[in-house]
Amino acid sequence: MDTGERRRGADIRPVITELIDEATVESIAQEAWISLVGEDEVLVPLPGEPVTDPLSSWVDVVGPWTGSVVLTTGRRTAEALTRALLREHSPEVLEDEDVVDAFGEIANVVGGNVKAALPGSSGLSLPDVGDAPAPRNAADVCRVDLLWRGEPVSISVQGALPALPAH
Repeated sequence: MDTGERRRGADIRPVITELIDEATVESIAQEAWISLVGEDEVLVPLPGEPVTDPLSSWVDVVGPWTGSVVLTTGRRTAEALTRALLREHSPEVLEDEDVVDAFGEIANVVGGNVKAALPGSSGLSLPDVGDAPAPRNAADVCRVDLLWRGEPVSISVQGALPALPAH
């Protein structure tokens, strides 16, 4: 006789705020910034003005928790980040491909460290750059808003799955 117990157990999946908090996401971002962008490059935990020309980079995490780690900032800030990451190897004229590679690498490092902070074994996708994936479940989002060189940067760890139906 099927009691539905196994099915209900499978319906239980954690939301990100049960697994990681804003302070952890901020700490991961700070460490990534220092290692990739430079020791003097700090993120200030203050929200900025809304971004008018947003560009996002993200990686997907697949495991006990499934979702995306998304970095969003203005296009010009993404270009400044690219120059900071490339340092003396930065070309005089940045190509879109340079920004995609550098901004994607930052998402890759932040996302990899978020994945490592989550329980269980998870996989990580290659980074993507463009319009951010939309959050599927407002309760499955952990977001921090920061400033880098006075410009807004948001980091969102957001679930890819819709909310479960209430029983």
